[in-house]
Amino acid sequence: MRAILLAGGLSLVFTLLGTRFAIRVLTTKGYGQLIRDDGPTTHHTKRGTPTMGGLVIIGSVVLAYFAAKLITRDVPSWSALLLLFLLVGLGTVGFLDDYIKVAKQRSLGLRSKAKFAGQTLVAVVFAGLALTRPDSRGETPASRHVSFIRDFNLTLPAVLVVLLILVMISGSSNAVNLTDGLDGLAAGASTMVFAAYTLVNIWQNNQWCALGGGNKCYDVRDPLDLAAVAAALTGACFGFLWWNASPAKIFMGDTGSLALGGALAGLAVLTRTEFLLAVLGGLFVLQTLSVILQVGYFKATGGKRMFRMAPLHHHFELKGWDEITVVIRFWIITGICVAAGLGVFYAEWVAGA
Repeated sequence: MRAILLAGGLSLVFTLLGTRFAIRVLTTKGYGQLIRDDGPTTHHTKRGTPTMGGLVIIGSVVLAYFAAKLITRDVPSWSALLLLFLLVGLGTVGFLDDYIKVAKQRSLGLRSKAKFAGQTLVAVVFAGLALTRPDSRGETPASRHVSFIRDFNLTLPAVLVVLLILVMISGSSNAVNLTDGLDGLAAGASTMVFAAYTLVNIWQNNQWCALGGGNKCYDVRDPLDLAAVAAALTGACFGFLWWNASPAKIFMGDTGSLALGGALAGLAVLTRTEFLLAVLGGLFVLQTLSVILQVGYFKATGGKRMFRMAPLHHHFELKGWDEITVVIRFWIITGICVAAGLGVFYAEWVAGA
C-alpha cells in the first residue's frame, strides 16, 4: 500500500511542477497546437497553445513508479513493466505525430497508415510478452481467456489473444485521442477511470488467489503492483488537469492521449476485466460511436449528417453549449459510468461470495 500512495502522490507533484516547466520550454520553442479550420470557431483562439504535454504525464508516471519501488525497496513486477512499456511505446507514436504537426505546421501529423503501424507494433509486442514468463502458479500477465470481471471458461489460441489485445489497444488509444478535443475533458475523464482501476486492483489483491482469497478469488498476476501504476496514472492526469483545465495553458496532444488510452486497455487486459473497460470508460465508447455513426450515416445517405459535428462534444458546442458546460457534463457522464462499473464489479463478487 505504501508504494501505491507514494506512486500516486509523487506522480501528482511531478506533473504539477513539470508541466509548468514544460509550458515555458514548449512556448519558447514555438511548439504550439494547430487548429482545424472546419472545427468550432471558438477554438481558433487556442492556436499556438503549447502541445505535447503528454511527455510530462508519461515521464511523471515512470519516475513516480520507480521512485516508489526504490523507497519501498521492492522489485518491479513483470506486469507493471509491461504496462509502462505500453504507455511509453504508444506515447512515442503520439510524440512523432505531434512533432510532425508542429515541425511542418500542419494539422495532420503521421499518415494514418504509419500511425496504425506504430500502434500495431507496440500492441503486438506487448501482447506477445504478456503471454510469457508465468509465475509460480503458472499465471502470465495476460490470459488466454476472454474476460468481463474475471476469465470465462473459453480458452483462445495465442494468435487470437494477440489480435484481441491489438483491437483493444488500438480502439482504446484512438477513443481517448478522439475525446481529447476540449480543455480538460480527456484528462479529467482519464483521472476517474484510472482511479477506478486503482480500486479494482487493490480489491483484487485483497481477494487474490495467491493469498487464499476464497471461492471467488481473482487469478490475476501482480494486482498490487498494477495498482501502483494505476495510482501513478491517476496522480499524473489529476496534476496535469491543473494546467489543462479551461482555459488550457497546455494540451497533452497525441503524445498523451494515445499513451493514456493504451494504458487503459493494458490495465483491462492485465486485470482480466476486458469488457468491464467498456463500462468504466463509457464516455470514450460514446465518443467513438458518434464518429462511427457520423461516417456511416454520411455514406449511407449521400452526404447527410447525423450530428452537426463528430466527435460528440463538438456537436453540443455547435448547438450553443459553452465549452466548460460540455466538459463538466461529460465528466458527470464519466462519473456515472465509473460508479456503474465499480458497482457491477463489486456486485459480482458479493453474489458469488
